[in-house]
Parts: sequence; C-alpha cells; structure tokens
Amino acid sequence: MKSKVIVVMPAYNAAQTLKQTLDTIPKDSYFDILLVDDNSSDDTVKVAKDLGLKVIKHDKNMGYGANQKTCYRTALDMGADIVVMLHPDYQYDPRLVPFLAGLIEEDICDVMFANRIRTRKEALKGGMPFYKYFFNRCLTILENVVLGLNLGEYHTGYRAYSRKVLETINFEANSDDFVFDQHIVVQMALAGFRIGDIPVPTKYFEEASSINFKRSVEYGLGILLILVKYILHKWGIVHYKQFDKRKFVN
Repeated sequence: MKSKVIVVMPAYNAAQTLKQTLDTIPKDSYFDILLVDDNSSDDTVKVAKDLGLKVIKHDKNMGYGANQKTCYRTALDMGADIVVMLHPDYQYDPRLVPFLAGLIEEDICDVMFANRIRTRKEALKGGMPFYKYFFNRCLTILENVVLGLNLGEYHTGYRAYSRKVLETINFEANSDDFVFDQHIVVQMALAGFRIGDIPVPTKYFEEASSINFKRSVEYGLGILLILVKYILHKWGIVHYKQFDKRKFVN
C-alpha cells in the first residue's frame, strides 16, 4: 500500500514564493500539504488558504524550531507515514519530494536530507555566502566525526522523516530556534536511525529565508553545545532526558 506522504511547510513571510513552490511539487507525490505560519507580517496565510492548503497560524512568532514542532505534531495527527519538510520560500527544489519520500517508503532509509553542497563551485555560484559555506563544511566534518555518520550536509532545511522516527525521538524537547535541526539529528543518531542524503541545487535570492552572520554564529555555538551533550550522554557521564526515546524501538 502506498505511504501517506504529508508535506509540511514551516512558513514565515512566504507570500511571494508559496505558489511557485506549490506548483513545482509533483502532484502525485503527496497525500496532503500543511502550512504552519509563524505569525508572518505579509499575506502568507491568505495566499495559502486561497491555494487550498491546510493552514495553522501561530498567534505570535515562536521560532523556526517551534514551527517544526507544530508541523510534525499535526502531520502525525493527520496520519502521515512519511513527513517531508519543504520551505515555501523556493530555496529548495520541490521536485525532489518523491525521491526523498521514496527512499523511506522503500525502507532504504528512515530519514532523508537534501544536500546543497555537491561541489564548492556550485554552492557559491548558487548564491551561498562564503562564510556560510565555510562554516557549513567545518561543522559538517565535525558532526560526521562525532556522530559517526557520513552525510554531505547537516544544515539543510529540506528533509523527510518516517513516522517511526517522529514517534520515537523527543523532538518536543528541542530548541524553538534554528538549532532544532541539529538537535533532531543528534537524537536520530543516538536512536540508530538510518540517515541518507541526495543532492539538491543551491538557490539563494532576496525572497529566500536566511539567517544573518550574528545568528549564524549563535547557531554554530548551539551545535557545539549539543555535540558536547551528545558525548557526555553517550559516555554515561550526564543523562539528558532530551535524548530519551518516546517509545521502545526494536
């Protein structure tokens, strides 16, 4: 039986790019689409509703991580077998949705990432600022070494999760900010889930969401902190409830 794929869109001021993103997703690749708006100041909610999407609006800006929590919690309630997170700012190619979901549906992976850094030249040509590229490479190498994985990139916002993953890890205990993405990776690594990645073109432009240099530094420090917690937890020095599974997994 075909898996029930729910595409979730954590949105903030995405009115200008939402329709283009939606129109590019292969129509037979998903069961439903959910947009969670983090109290945008533009017409994101109106545009989403006019396009026929299911919409949840936060009454105040709660942060990127909090937005994802609402996305995943609601998608599970909708009966999703696979949840694909796609930003509605058109920074990531929506045509990859069936490929990310397909590798999970075929039981090859439990989690899939879209890797923006196939080559340095391509990433920079796509508009990725050099400092973001540099820190992305450094942090990815460090995370691969610490977590024992071999991913091309940890910092992509284009991901797919099996239901089993989201029901198992305690994502509700993670940060409400951007470092949520790294908290969930550490949780999945500790739980032993199979994480894979496929390439996606890099696209940076004015309407695409991105954090500034100061926020990028804070994000990097947050990653270092969660890696330290991972080491202390794995070695049995300190127990962090954040890393406890929500249910037993065989």
